[in-house]
Amino acid sequence: MENEGIGWIAAIIIGGIAGWLAEMFMKSNMGVLMNVLLGIVGAIVANFILSLFGVALGGLLGYLIAGFIGACILIAIARMIRRPA
Repeated sequence: MENEGIGWIAAIIIGGIAGWLAEMFMKSNMGVLMNVLLGIVGAIVANFILSLFGVALGGLLGYLIAGFIGACILIAIARMIRRPA
C-alpha cells in the first residue's frame, strides 16, 4: 500500500467504502469493521490476482476498484463455504 502512495488512514477509509459498496452489491449484511476488513484484504487479493494477468491498479481510485472486486470475491467465497453441502 505504501508503494502506491496510500497511507494507512486512507486505506482504512477507502477499504471501508469498498467493503460497503461490495456489501450493497452482493446484498450481504455485515458490520462496519467487517466492511473495512473486506475492503482492505479484498484490495490485496484483487491486486495479487490482477498482477497475475499483468494489470496494475494504482492510486485512490485503483485501490477502491481493487477493494471492491476483492471484497466481492471474498463474500462469494464465504457464501460458498457457509452453505450446507
